Amino acid sequence: MLPLYDTIPSRRWPLVNWLLIFLNVLVFLFESSLRAAALNRFIFAWGLVPARLFLDPFGAWPTIFSSMFLHGGWFHLLSNMWILFIFGDNVEDRLGHLRYLLFYLLSGVAAALLQAFLLPFSRVPMVGASGAIAGVLGAYMLLFPHSRIVSLIPFFFFITTAEIPAVIYLGFWFLSQLYSGLFSLAGAQASGIAWWAHIGGFLFGLLTAGIFAPRRPRPRYTFYDQWPW
Repeated sequence: MLPLYDTIPSRRWPLVNWLLIFLNVLVFLFESSLRAAALNRFIFAWGLVPARLFLDPFGAWPTIFSSMFLHGGWFHLLSNMWILFIFGDNVEDRLGHLRYLLFYLLSGVAAALLQAFLLPFSRVPMVGASGAIAGVLGAYMLLFPHSRIVSLIPFFFFITTAEIPAVIYLGFWFLSQLYSGLFSLAGAQASGIAWWAHIGGFLFGLLTAGIFAPRRPRPRYTFYDQWPW
């Protein structure tokens, strides 16, 4: 299922969301300008390597943040930015600009730490914004449970569109990540995808978005509001 858009419009322009997309694209363009050897050194220097993080936490901690803005290819970048474009504006609208930025970064931290904790001896650099974006998805599920996601759905030789409730769409996505993550721990699935970063980010977003979201004022009623005129 390929999401096209959601059914909830934003009330204000998502400044931070666009800034995050711009920074991710800008960093990837820099990556694309490097030769193969230089690119490998750059990825290993700024990607999150779990084994290095636990051996030298004080020296490697900046890579927890820098790794969120690195990507392994055009498809990796575009798929992440598309999801962020669809879901991030609503979450920013609900949290506010500064809260959303802090929430996004902390989601990425939670995602990276869970992946590193479960695979502490891995020397493969972790890169990508998907852990932080998974936090945005968790927040969206909590804050907009009645929204619908218009998606492209393949049906045999045809492709159709359908409105899928956000709870079902995101719930199915999370279960697919959990299934893949459990198989990766069991050694039954070799993949370069950080499944547990997705799981950690999503759970962080689902559990903490309510803390970041400001409370909406309750409407006040007066004696005159109860009269029909």
